[in-house]
Formats: sequence, structure tokens, C-alpha cells
Amino acid sequence: QVQLVESGGGLVQAGGSLRLSCAASGRTFTTYAMGWFRQAPGKEREFVATISGSDGGTYYAVSVKGRFTISRDNAKNSVYLQMNSLKPEDTAVYYCAAGLGQFGRFSVSGYDYWGQGTEVTVSS
Repeated sequence: QVQLVESGGGLVQAGGSLRLSCAASGRTFTTYAMGWFRQAPGKEREFVATISGSDGGTYYAVSVKGRFTISRDNAKNSVYLQMNSLKPEDTAVYYCAAGLGQFGRFSVSGYDYWGQGTEVTVSS
């Protein structure tokens, strides 16, 4: 069982930055690929970024590539999402997710555990 707790959301102006954090419980953090997803009001949950368990390989949605950076600190059982050059369309609840297995994955169904979400609002 893995518990995930996100933090770092908030209100920011367009062009600004935020750093989301996700703390994971458990002693086998490196056996999980981690991901960030987001869900805007009235829309489906969508993939943002993923990072592999041990080699740190990363993949991004086209909409955030070049602006967002996912990273992990296995010693701290944590994963991060640095968000720069934020746009109003980035407004959503952001969720951290963990999927058993080394390789990053893009689909909601590929993850076994989810956090409660942290809200990000970008004003124009």
C-alpha cells in the first residue's frame, strides 16, 4: 500500500511558476513509476508527466513539454513537478500517482495509487 500526499498548489499569475511536491509512504519507492495528472472542471483527467522508478527517464505531455519538469528524490520518497511559464489553461487539480513497475506510463489505468490532489489556478 502506498499513500501519496501532494502539496504546493495555489494561485499564480500567468507567466509565473509553482513547484508541486508529492510525498509517498512505504519502503519500496524505487519500484514505482510516478506520474502527474491534472483535471480541469468539466474535463477528463489528463496525463502531464511521468518518471521511471530508478533510471529517472521522463516523458511529458506535448502541452507542457519545455515548461514543466518532473523529478524524484528516492531518498526522500518524493516526486516533484516544477511548473514554469504557467498559462491560464494549466488551471486544474493536479494529482500525483504511483504505478508498480519501473517504466513511466501515460494512462490513468496504468497507476495503482493516487493522491488527493492539489489545486492550481493561473490567472490571466
